[in-house]
Amino acid sequence: MKILLIVALFFGSLWGYAMDYDKESECVVRKLKVHKDPQWVSKIELTNGKKLFFSSPKSMIEFYHQPGRWYDIGVKSEDDFKELLVTDYNTLKPIDAKGAFYVYGSSITSPAGDDLVPFASYEDAKTFAQKNNGKRVLSFKEIKESLIRLLNNRI
Repeated sequence: MKILLIVALFFGSLWGYAMDYDKESECVVRKLKVHKDPQWVSKIELTNGKKLFFSSPKSMIEFYHQPGRWYDIGVKSEDDFKELLVTDYNTLKPIDAKGAFYVYGSSITSPAGDDLVPFASYEDAKTFAQKNNGKRVLSFKEIKESLIRLLNNRI
């Protein structure tokens, strides 16, 4: 698994995207060490250069919808976000979160529990959903705060 992580980090940086976390990088939302589950790591880079890491796409999107809950980070609006990345579940490559496709309701869970499984292509997401009891394939724009609350058992 460590070799796959190194390869994913190397090739991701060639494409302009990098999941440049280390063993101390912690999920902003859940305080988990993100290096333990590299297939789930997500990242938000802020316009001020600060990099925020997350243990899963669900955690990143939770922060995205309600950054004020973590007031100490200082995000005031969406204008503070420079880049949003998720890890493609199949390839372990970092991909643009807003262009990714997410499988909702699958039998696969992240360190954060029920989650959204990200893919670079709709076809890969659809195939994964069929094999893993996924309910729907969603674009980033379709993921509402209410879905994140549902995944977190807060409805």
